[in-house]
Amino acid sequence: MIVLLALYAISMAVATFVEKSQGTTFAKVLIYYSPLFFLIQFLLVINFVMIVFRYKFFKHKRWGLIWIHFSFIIILLGAMTTHISGKEGILHLREGEITNQVMVHTNRGQSLITLPFKVELVKFTLTRYPGSMSPSSFESELIVHVDGKTRNERVYMNNVLDVKGYRFFQASYDADEKGTVLSVNQDVVGRNLTYAGYLLLAIGCILCLTGKHTRIRSLFKQMKTITIMMVLMVCNLTLQAATTPGSMTAVIQKNAIPPKHAGRFGEIPVQSTNGRVIPLNTFSSEILRKLSKNTRFGTLNSDRFLLSLFAMPEMWMHVPLIHHSNDMIAAFFSLPANACAYVDMFHEDGSYILQTGLNEAFQKMPAERTGFDKEIIKLDEKVNILHQLFEFQLIRLFPKTGDPAQQWFAPGDDLSVFSGQDSMFVTRIFDWYISEVQGAIKSGDWSKPDEILDMISTYQTAKNNIPDFDFQKIALELKYNKWDIFRWCKTGYLSLGGLLLLFAFLSFFKYRVHRRLITKLLGIGVLIIFHFHMLGMGMRWQISGYAPWSNSYETMILMAWATVFAGLLFARKSLITFALSTIFAGIILIVSSLNWMDPQINPLVPVLKSPWLMFHVAILMAAYGFFGISFCIGFVNLLIMSLMRKEKNAVFNGTIRELSIINEISLIIGLILMTVGTFMGAVWANESWGRYWGWDPKETWALITMIVYAMVTHLHLLRKWYDLWLINLCSVIAFSSVLMTYFGVNYFLSGMHSYGSSGQTGNIYVYLCGAGITIALLAVFSRKNHNQKPLSPS
Repeated sequence: MIVLLALYAISMAVATFVEKSQGTTFAKVLIYYSPLFFLIQFLLVINFVMIVFRYKFFKHKRWGLIWIHFSFIIILLGAMTTHISGKEGILHLREGEITNQVMVHTNRGQSLITLPFKVELVKFTLTRYPGSMSPSSFESELIVHVDGKTRNERVYMNNVLDVKGYRFFQASYDADEKGTVLSVNQDVVGRNLTYAGYLLLAIGCILCLTGKHTRIRSLFKQMKTITIMMVLMVCNLTLQAATTPGSMTAVIQKNAIPPKHAGRFGEIPVQSTNGRVIPLNTFSSEILRKLSKNTRFGTLNSDRFLLSLFAMPEMWMHVPLIHHSNDMIAAFFSLPANACAYVDMFHEDGSYILQTGLNEAFQKMPAERTGFDKEIIKLDEKVNILHQLFEFQLIRLFPKTGDPAQQWFAPGDDLSVFSGQDSMFVTRIFDWYISEVQGAIKSGDWSKPDEILDMISTYQTAKNNIPDFDFQKIALELKYNKWDIFRWCKTGYLSLGGLLLLFAFLSFFKYRVHRRLITKLLGIGVLIIFHFHMLGMGMRWQISGYAPWSNSYETMILMAWATVFAGLLFARKSLITFALSTIFAGIILIVSSLNWMDPQINPLVPVLKSPWLMFHVAILMAAYGFFGISFCIGFVNLLIMSLMRKEKNAVFNGTIRELSIINEISLIIGLILMTVGTFMGAVWANESWGRYWGWDPKETWALITMIVYAMVTHLHLLRKWYDLWLINLCSVIAFSSVLMTYFGVNYFLSGMHSYGSSGQTGNIYVYLCGAGITIALLAVFSRKNHNQKPLSPS
């Protein structure tokens, strides 16, 4: 079974890279729909059946395992039925058009089929976010002519039309917004079989967690009161100071805007380019992070930076503000290393130094662009942002009453759309404000700039053109920005987790003075930070209006929370597990704060406006949290085995054994969550666009991760090979599948689940090689010193 699972996972992994280079159709023909792939799945089904009888699951009343194994048989049977008899096609309609013809796509090509009814498009409606071109929703008003009757129906994202076994999903629309594209699916038997398999799988997972004759129950029985041990691993994260500022930077720092007035400036609402109304503080933070990859510039926070840039643009043009990390870009265009000034981007004759390279990059198809091309485009985007700020654009302060697009306008925009007194106000007020700010920098009297900000705020309240605009959300977002909750959580988790590890280490060497009291206080501290973490997620939920796990940054925040939650479940059994989970959560938050993670709150695309998103992503992140704990425990156990002399290993046997039990429990819980979350995503996909599996690289790697951890959790059945060294090593190696699913797909592959790939993959290979060598050395030395008996395989 493990050999078959390994072949299955390897085949799918190879297919994702084949798809990247040769396309989806080629990957399906070569691997996914090949006779060999079907043979592997057939042999898996045979093994599922034989395992149930060989291990006498019925006799031992292991109902959870029986339900799980048979659920996979039904799921694969449903997938086979869908492949053989299912139909999937496209229905394109213009307003007023009526048809019963659907274009169906098969492996043999395309063909038209005739529906037993007719569909007429009455109207297509595209709704955009206020002041933005981003779609909020799009829907088709239809009339269905069936059996001599007519039915009025609406189809929009996550709202499906079902007629005589044919399901219609909103897929796309015409550029002129007068036509719709609906995906059509007919797969009644396959869908029902698959959903039945999912239901049985969920029941089996619940029984595996709660039943009497289960692996988890057996592991809990083996668990003793843990004698805490510790190996203290110290990671010093050194923050390097910025380079010595030049004369222009020094002048800017000397003439900085006072924090009090800058804070008032940051409270003013503006409309972002995606249509969301945000405080200027959020806007300035996003701009500074975009330009310099930092949250501060010297002593200036984002509000002081932005207002200073408006007030002293000539000085800021000479400040090395634009960050770039590509040495080839710097060498090719003769730019300063790491960061350059706005004036560095132009030749002495005023011509733009990136123009030629930019033209060459945009002449290529996106898939043909090199990493160098992508870096030029990114650098050009930053230069354009800075240029628009110098022109008082982007800062959209002024709503226009009666504007159908609900758009706000910036001082540097074309303001001819305003008339009368509104026109006089919006064309003059911001120039007047900046003039007063310049005077206040010299005089120190900020009363006049404060007064003008009040005038702008009054105008916004009177002329607001967004019905559901809420000033309380602006105030809440200001608090969210000011408190910087996840930064404090990161510091707290790392500090308290490190102290917990320290006391666990000391108690191992029998330094027990006040240990219980101190560790209890530290645990309470972690619990407080955990709830503070939840508060931050709740505030982000309230601000955005949706569950805060819709992008890579938010899912990292959720994963950190889930990791601490998992650690709290084991806190009473194992102090070291609790400490490791807390530290690991802090490391996750460090990753989330890196400059390539974007914390910006964006409106949801229509397909993500589904309750399935909330449960699918939340359960997967919880699974990753448990897998992360297993990785940490496995790594520490291998490290202990490597460092301890063979003749003294008996002293540590109890600790390693107890931690290994917790490791396996965490693996099983993580696998159950991963399985439920993956197939819940399949249900979401089927309810959103008509198919529950499309072999997208992200969903394929999620399945590979599930299979990898299934192999690890079944190692106890290999009685001749299974021991503590093997389970700990495999829990470390298996985590690479999680990293590939979460990060690797974005770097090396592509697909509709990718959060955004990066052209900078050079360092990734270095990190991968370093990690591989480290784990290999750890495996060799730990095996050399290891002499423990295995866990009970029952």
